[in-house]
Amino acid sequence: MTGEPDMAAAYQRHRAAVIGLAYRMTGSLATAEDIAQEVFLRWHDADRAAIALPRAWMLKAAARLSIDHLKSARMRRERYVGAWLPEPLLDAPLGAGEAMRAPQEAARLAAEDLSVAFLLTLQRLSPAERAVFILHDLFETPFTEIAGLLGRSEAACRKLAGRARAHLGTVEPRQAVSEAEARRIATAFLAASRSGDEAGLRRLLAEDAVLRSDGGGLRYAALNPIRGAERVIRLFAGLARKGSPGLPPLLHLGHINGWPGYVTLEPDGLPQVTTLELREGRIAGIYVLRNPEKLAALRVRQPA
Repeated sequence: MTGEPDMAAAYQRHRAAVIGLAYRMTGSLATAEDIAQEVFLRWHDADRAAIALPRAWMLKAAARLSIDHLKSARMRRERYVGAWLPEPLLDAPLGAGEAMRAPQEAARLAAEDLSVAFLLTLQRLSPAERAVFILHDLFETPFTEIAGLLGRSEAACRKLAGRARAHLGTVEPRQAVSEAEARRIATAFLAASRSGDEAGLRRLLAEDAVLRSDGGGLRYAALNPIRGAERVIRLFAGLARKGSPGLPPLLHLGHINGWPGYVTLEPDGLPQVTTLELREGRIAGIYVLRNPEKLAALRVRQPA
């Protein structure tokens, strides 16, 4: 057992970075945690004396496992029903006594831009483009090392990174939103959308606001994005007329993937995550995650 505590300690120092890379690659926190566990097993069995840079070794292992996962999941993604959204990352829980608890790695993962819009753009990249961009631009891995990982030349990896940056250049930089402001905006939108308050929604929404919802074919959700504030307002007004009066139980309020958002317990007994993307103080993107398979980790404890 000599060296085992040191081996585990070295892994723990870099576990957050491993999860962060795999989460960006796959859009799934559950998958990222599985990949991190596999990286640990490989680290345990590796000739660690021959590894000069443990962090770089673990990140490359995570990238390789993520690419393998994406290749195996390609057909499932192509058959996915409706819009696809990444699993949510709750940046700040209400408190230890509340129903929801953020993942332990949340604060450290949020060091980089993890907005839903950014993650969706990452998902439009090829697995190789994604791996090169994340490893080089976010985790500062030299192109020479990435080339060995992908079995490509250094020049080819530089081209992949350039294509990735061109795609990602269309993403609006994330605005810093304080916890108090995130709660204020999320509370106002929740009240206006659930009551069908059209005037209130007009004050909150940008004219070109877009709503995307992900039910995964398992719960009702719009199959295509709903574009434009007026169409979004009509949707919420119609849902309010058909729905139950009052607000649903609130399980989380504050930041989700760095933006204002909230988690509610819906009448069907399942949670729903709503994330609000801001632009110049107005809500430009609304992301509603309803797919129960992506929300299983959030159902830690529900109110009696």
